Amino acid sequence: MATQTQVAGVGYQAGAKGPGGVFLATLQDWVMTVDHKKIGIMYIVYALLFLAIAGVEALLMRIQLAVPNNHFVSPQTFNRLFTMHGTTMVFFVGMPILFGFGNYLVPLMIGARDMAFPRLNAFSFWVSAFAGFLLYFSYFAGSGLYGAGTAPDVGWFAYAPLTAKVFSPGHSTDYWTLSVLLSGVGSIGTALNIVATTLCMRCKGMKLSRLPLLVWLYFVTSCIAFIAISPLTAAQIMLIIDRYLGGHFFDTQAGGSAVLWMHFFWIFGHPEVYILVLPAFAFANEIIPVFSRKAIFGYPAMVAATVGIGFISMSVWAHHMFTVGMGPAGNTFFTLSTMIIAVPTGIKIFNWLATMWGGNIHFTTPMIFAIAFLFQFLIAGLTGVMLAASPFDWQLGSSYFVVAHFHYVLVGAILFMIFSAFYFWYPKMTGRMMSEKLGKWHFWLFIIGFHLTFDFMHIPGILGMPRRIFTYEADRGWASWNMIVSIGAFVQAIATLIFLYNLISSYFKGQIAGPDPWDAWTLEWSTNSPPPSYNFAQIPTVESRRPLWDIKHPEDPDSRYE
Repeated sequence: MATQTQVAGVGYQAGAKGPGGVFLATLQDWVMTVDHKKIGIMYIVYALLFLAIAGVEALLMRIQLAVPNNHFVSPQTFNRLFTMHGTTMVFFVGMPILFGFGNYLVPLMIGARDMAFPRLNAFSFWVSAFAGFLLYFSYFAGSGLYGAGTAPDVGWFAYAPLTAKVFSPGHSTDYWTLSVLLSGVGSIGTALNIVATTLCMRCKGMKLSRLPLLVWLYFVTSCIAFIAISPLTAAQIMLIIDRYLGGHFFDTQAGGSAVLWMHFFWIFGHPEVYILVLPAFAFANEIIPVFSRKAIFGYPAMVAATVGIGFISMSVWAHHMFTVGMGPAGNTFFTLSTMIIAVPTGIKIFNWLATMWGGNIHFTTPMIFAIAFLFQFLIAGLTGVMLAASPFDWQLGSSYFVVAHFHYVLVGAILFMIFSAFYFWYPKMTGRMMSEKLGKWHFWLFIIGFHLTFDFMHIPGILGMPRRIFTYEADRGWASWNMIVSIGAFVQAIATLIFLYNLISSYFKGQIAGPDPWDAWTLEWSTNSPPPSYNFAQIPTVESRRPLWDIKHPEDPDSRYE
């Protein structure tokens, strides 16, 4: 007999077959879920929504910069687009999508039935989701119905004193501050859950020395998030006190320091790069061995390099501040620490190449995205070492050369590996394969657009084009380069539309995947696709780093290794 249930004040019969009742039941199931897999998928869908929004903002900026003396948007609108694009991509695309994959995969990979704190997991997601929507509510708040605020225009870094009441009246900066503050709360909650799950929820036999490298990297990422997000949260609180309670933390005329804000922001801002890039490394650690048909080369070295990156990442933040007058001692320390962190990163690149060397490489869509990631991350690392030298950074630190460098990391490395992860784990999440044909179109168009945009963006930077510029004169020598960059951005947009179409169409029409379409060896592939709510009917026992491979290939003499 059907029971009466209330959802958002609307009654329906739980046993009814009507589309309205089914929709409300499904909505209730997702909104109230504490299942780590559903929460992970919600993180990913939420991040894709904001990826589309931030992509449109980037295209509008590239239209504005495509030709000299352009007035496609006003200077204030450009500043708002710049602020919203940067904030969205870092806080509401990069972190949610990577934590979404972590939410989904970590419990499955360690043989657990759920995260350590399921309700905290749900709370963290909804706080993060509210933060993103709060930021974009600032557009509507400017209508006069809810106040004098509008979209923030202080940059994604919100340097003091631009954020003081006198320079940023209304509530635009408040929306930015509160949304970033709430995003940090959600991220810390998720990081806590991943650490606790990794340490306390492993199945029998899953020693730390047998952890999948993806889990190791998410563990280190979460530890970095604990340390790095706290100063950012403190800075937001101090900024609110400055704006509304008469504090003077960043008011230079009252004894405060604008440089203090820079220290607080960048002690988060550069470790944030590793919070984003370590999960991308985690994806590479799982995908490259599977499609090379070889175990990862140098597992202990990879773990040690990851932990090394975690420690050193906390000592490099002020290379963003070479031009503020820290003095020779400060500049020297941060130059050396920035160059040192290239060592454990280089170890990873060599180990990935060694894994591929002599392997039986399968050039599937996930693998070609991973190969492109290796090449592009190498270039990003080399330009990063160039900028680590303070005299070089003094010349180009405020130019488009830096914009090209960090987009090489964020897009050329992180986004490429996110695409690779989608193609690799989509069958596990949905039970269906993504189209390889559309995947190849996506890859080639995106890589062409990426290199048109960010290769050529270095050149106007070397020629002196400053960052955060609204328009420029025709005689600067930047026009042709900016046109190429803008064309490349639109090619990337077309490729992304193909990817989104592939995501949606494959859900309805994709080939049935089965439990293990890639012949992989970690535990998530041992259960159904998609997995049941309880993950495993019987908690597994593992005896090596490749437990599923041991079961499928007992004849392999190298399968059981430590």
